[in-house]
Amino acid sequence: MSRARRTMSDAAGFWVVAAAFTTVTAYATVPTPLYPLYQAADDFPVAVVTFVFAAFAVGVVVSLFLIGHISDWAGRRRMSLIAVLVSAAAAVVFILWNAVPGLLVARFVDGVSVGALSAAATAHLAELRGRARPTETAVVAASVAGAANLGGLALGPLIGGLFAEFAPDPLELPHVVFLVLFVVAALALRHVPETVAAAERAPYRPQRLAFPPASRAAFAAAGTGAAASFALFALFTSLAPTFLHDTFHVSDHLVEGATVFAVFGAAAAAQLLLVRVAQRTQLVVAMACFAAGLPSIAAGAVIPSLALFLAGGIVAGAGAGIMFRSAIAAAGALAAPERRGETLALLFLIAYGGLVAPVLLVGVTLSVVGEVTVLLVFSGIVLAATLGAGVAMRRHLRQAVPRETGRPGGRSDARDQPR
Repeated sequence: MSRARRTMSDAAGFWVVAAAFTTVTAYATVPTPLYPLYQAADDFPVAVVTFVFAAFAVGVVVSLFLIGHISDWAGRRRMSLIAVLVSAAAAVVFILWNAVPGLLVARFVDGVSVGALSAAATAHLAELRGRARPTETAVVAASVAGAANLGGLALGPLIGGLFAEFAPDPLELPHVVFLVLFVVAALALRHVPETVAAAERAPYRPQRLAFPPASRAAFAAAGTGAAASFALFALFTSLAPTFLHDTFHVSDHLVEGATVFAVFGAAAAAQLLLVRVAQRTQLVVAMACFAAGLPSIAAGAVIPSLALFLAGGIVAGAGAGIMFRSAIAAAGALAAPERRGETLALLFLIAYGGLVAPVLLVGVTLSVVGEVTVLLVFSGIVLAATLGAGVAMRRHLRQAVPRETGRPGGRSDARDQPR
């Protein structure tokens, strides 16, 4: 294979990886507005939807722990390519086997792909951008990686809703289209430059996890905030379409997809808008968003008021985005430099645990308790967890910094971080 055939410029490769990352994360949430259609086709209860969603989250957690770090020695391009092909395999399962067991398998396989690609693509983007523009701040690559991740998750339900509302065969056509996109992405990734030097393969081991021994309380607060934020995302990606259909009698699948899009979109937008704001101030904003958004979600379900329900989801989604980024910043600052990756890996596993455990619990509870009651209890727990985590994270920041300082433009300086 010639060099010209297998490589492109670092700058071009950066955008190819970003596009592939966005495609994979978008596909992860494409089935969200389709769940009511699967329910109607196979006549299974809403609790099954939560287990189908949990299968995806379990796949992500397993992949992060067992596969996510392999790109450090196997190569970024190779692992990104494999992850895209695993998503293609999930699409094939969706097409050929759309009964409940097939949905569980397909969602688990798709979760494995997202977990593997999240680590490899994020590192690949940073390294490609660093080589293409060595004088540029690392914030650009990190922002593109974040946009590909949350932005893709936001786009997926909107795309699924469009297919469900306007296209024929909505339980097959979206997967066929994304299968084609995955094949195209895989062919393009073969030409992206590798950024990891070839090295002798070390014995395989699972991802090491590091708990900062000197800052257990601060890390526990960050982990609680991350898990609670992901629990909110889990609520809307697993239950929102069914809730809209049963409680608000919304039969428009595009509205269902747009609802989840709005929540994830608010999370991504809030992260970008507050990028220059001091971390302690961001936590205040996040807590205020949760304090206003979660009660609005609950009130909208009880009244019922679709407008109030959607507004609460958007406001709480913004709070979840801010809280999650603050948790990452706090955990990264708490970790020893030589173990930062291992500490962040533990935080991500805790965060994705926030996707799995609450959804499984909700699924079990729905068999004996009504949807509105479950939503009220769920909202109360998430609100208590996020407010407690936010207060604790601010307290640890205050202990590390006697007074909050900032640079022009509102950017906090290095002292506005926990030590």
